[in-house]
Amino acid sequence: MFTPEERRAMIERLRRFPDELEALVGGLDERQLRTAFIPGEWSVAQNVHHLADSHMNAFIRTKLMLTEDNPTFKPYDQDAWALTLDYTPPISESLSILRGLHARWCALFENLTDDQIVRPGLHPELGPYRIDLILQGYNRHCDAHLDQIQRTLAADPQR
Repeated sequence: MFTPEERRAMIERLRRFPDELEALVGGLDERQLRTAFIPGEWSVAQNVHHLADSHMNAFIRTKLMLTEDNPTFKPYDQDAWALTLDYTPPISESLSILRGLHARWCALFENLTDDQIVRPGLHPELGPYRIDLILQGYNRHCDAHLDQIQRTLAADPQR
């Protein structure tokens, strides 16, 4: 379990993420958003839409762990999801989802008791899981995708 200071820092990281993401991708044109400049990696738009999907799933998993006894999560194929048609609309839609979702998620995390933050769940691919591990993991997820987007944009030959 994390200290109260560590938990607060991770919650603040999640709170800042939508603004950081929007600052990184907000001024990009369609070519920059939709081109996968690195073979085998997603485009910037796919990353943004994936972030909304992934963080919605994590929020729901958090709520399931709070309301059920040791729930088993349903995995999903994120690469298959990145090819679905809802990844074609403007990224502003997913940025809006992330903004509202992170506000609610942070409010939830801020109000969890020490007993609640360690409530368990089971991830079929990762094994036993807890709410505090979701908080930690999604801090890393935010950073990993900001890095991936920056690497993708750096690979743009017209930049």
